[in-house]
Amino acid sequence: MTHTVWIVDDDRSIRWVLEKVLGREEIPYTSFSSATEALHALESGELPATIVSDIRMQGLSGLDFLDRVKQDHPDIPIIIMTAYSDLESAVSAFQGGAYEYLPKPFDVEQALTLVRRALSERSSLTEAPVANTAPPLDILGQAPAMQAVFRAIGRLAHSHASVLITGESGSGKELVARALHRHGPRAGMPFVALNTAAIPRDLLESELFGHEKGAFTGATQQRPGRFEQAEGGTLFLDEIGDMPLELQTRLLRVLSDGHYYRVGGQTPQIARARIIAATHQNLERQVDEGSFREDLFHRLNVIRIRLPALRERPEDIPLLAQHFLQQSARSLEVEPKRLSEATQRLITTFEWKGNVRQLENLCHWLTVMAPGIVVEPADLPPELLSQPVSQTRPEEPWQESAAREIARRLSQGEADLALSLVDQLERILITEALTHTRGRRIEAAQRLGWGRNTLTRKIHALGLDKLCDSGPE
Repeated sequence: MTHTVWIVDDDRSIRWVLEKVLGREEIPYTSFSSATEALHALESGELPATIVSDIRMQGLSGLDFLDRVKQDHPDIPIIIMTAYSDLESAVSAFQGGAYEYLPKPFDVEQALTLVRRALSERSSLTEAPVANTAPPLDILGQAPAMQAVFRAIGRLAHSHASVLITGESGSGKELVARALHRHGPRAGMPFVALNTAAIPRDLLESELFGHEKGAFTGATQQRPGRFEQAEGGTLFLDEIGDMPLELQTRLLRVLSDGHYYRVGGQTPQIARARIIAATHQNLERQVDEGSFREDLFHRLNVIRIRLPALRERPEDIPLLAQHFLQQSARSLEVEPKRLSEATQRLITTFEWKGNVRQLENLCHWLTVMAPGIVVEPADLPPELLSQPVSQTRPEEPWQESAAREIARRLSQGEADLALSLVDQLERILITEALTHTRGRRIEAAQRLGWGRNTLTRKIHALGLDKLCDSGPE
């Protein structure tokens, strides 16, 4: 085995970037424009120390390549790159035995760190079963925080461990629980969900453990509880922080001893369900306050996944909105609405206290109520427009974001960069100014510090005439 890193990608610019980075660090590399080329090299006896491969290429895909390599060389770390930053790609990569998952566009230093770690660890990766082919769930996200969630789901694909999912209401905790079940070893068994906050306190014990005939008034027959319904599968306990203390004690006993009794029953029942719990509350604080048992907390908190609030991943909001608009259009059998660029930018500034659920409801409202196919800011409901701008996003000077984008484009060998960026900046300035002035050119020119003729010339040159077709000069 050599210390060479193999780069496998049909995109010449990506190969060039990685070659420059590895060459700068004096890490030997070999590049291949297809997975088939790399397999031929393997068959001839060459063995790399690490492979960095794209996931979608012409011919043999990155996942098929990953599978072929792992059959004969399971100890070679393979870093999978993809421009499709979705849950299915991440899970498929990890289930196929990938060492790590690198979404495009990537930071070159992040890629270099992964390569160095793979070279130093040279860990043995166990071959994984073929990826589950069930239809994908609606978990979308390109933000780093969501990529971390996707990675966690992928890494837990073979685990039976209890998982605690934390996150605000409406952020999609049940979707994550279902994804953990669907991609886990119990995928063929039942998934049973119970919202402990939605069941009356007096009925919760019976709902969870079931009851015998005659156990209480109205119990006319034996009834299985959620533990029995989830036999061999997954029991999802949502809003676990709202569970009464006396029931917490019973749940702890089940997790400790592995058995329970139906209400009014004398025969022990064996609990064979995996527990995934979720809450929007701070359980550590509840433990300190005495409203949640510390021993139960530690039983549930074996592995924790934190789901970010929607306002913490604003770059995902337009993607999610497009998905929900298409979903609503299909259900109502109408043409899907589209958000204008100005509307997309505007909705990323809202607080979204209801998180993904609130965005989904908005998209359904727009499908029914928006007058045109293209949704403009004025088409949004007044109560949304009046809500405060999100204050939880990390503050970053726009100059730093611009510098990072320029560095990325330069590293990819992009030409005529100044001309391209100036055109894009002027397009943004004009679009925002005309949106703010409702198409009034004279006022927009004044706000930008240009003469009216200058603004008119730039509008024509950039093809932005439609922005002020209905507005006065």
